[in-house]
Amino acid sequence: MWTSSSARSSRQGRRNAPVREPRADATIATALEEAAAELERAGILNARREAMAIWAALAGTRLGDVWLRRDDEAPTAVAEQFQKAVQRRASGIPFAYAVGRTAFRTLDLKLDGRALIPRPETEGLVALVLEWAGRSPVPGNRSPETGNGVVADIGTGCGCIAVALAVEGTFDRVIAVERSGGAAALARENAELVAAPTPVEVREGDLLEPLAGERYRVIVANPPYVTAAEYDALDPAVRHYEPREALVSGTDGLDATRRLLAGAAPLLAPGGALFLEINERRAEAVRALAQGHGWRRIEIHQDLFGRPRYAVAFPREDA
Repeated sequence: MWTSSSARSSRQGRRNAPVREPRADATIATALEEAAAELERAGILNARREAMAIWAALAGTRLGDVWLRRDDEAPTAVAEQFQKAVQRRASGIPFAYAVGRTAFRTLDLKLDGRALIPRPETEGLVALVLEWAGRSPVPGNRSPETGNGVVADIGTGCGCIAVALAVEGTFDRVIAVERSGGAAALARENAELVAAPTPVEVREGDLLEPLAGERYRVIVANPPYVTAAEYDALDPAVRHYEPREALVSGTDGLDATRRLLAGAAPLLAPGGALFLEINERRAEAVRALAQGHGWRRIEIHQDLFGRPRYAVAFPREDA
């Protein structure tokens, strides 16, 4: 059995292996076959499909189109990126980091190790915010298509929640808050890349601190919510490559959630709400925290797998 250090050494060796120059007359099929063989040797499951998915991500096309065009000559620029991405993936780097991109709802975003890889559950958090905002217009606003107030995304990471809400929602502005300078820079890159019709402003700071002086229709967050012990049991691909500070939140996994519930209510506009992604094992603990901090109502919603994944908190009218 490999130790983690020997596994890292092996990955480092593969990472430093020379990248072959793609042959000028090589077809896409040839590139895929060579890549699949390399990925299979590295122990990557479903290596052929993985190779096709890497090509599709880099070429900006669908998986089926890669297969249909497999006899075409491989474009040199794509082939060079493809070989480097395959080598990164074979070294153990997660797929999204290997290709430098990730899909999130309707978006294709830049991604690297500065930020956590977005999960499908977080797409559900965005859907919950959009559904609520669509049926709960701002008091006094007669046009639900516009003027839905300001939304703040806390711990934005690569900016996926903030940019998705800017594209799909009808908010006046989106504020994205991030403590990590590197992740904040990545979020700005994605906001510029997508160029959503609703402005996205990225602010650097810790949790709610950069929000002072304004009231928000929605505050949404996917905060860190695992314990140190739970982190140690995560898949090595997560522990070795994704930022620990985006995952771990104190001895009970609730430090960030506790601070959000303690401080968000006074920042919400009348009729506003706090939306949180939570650990499915701590839904009742989150409910108790919200009640302890005086929230008027707390709702727990399930994710696409049927697990309690989201908390929506509504403040007292005098908050």
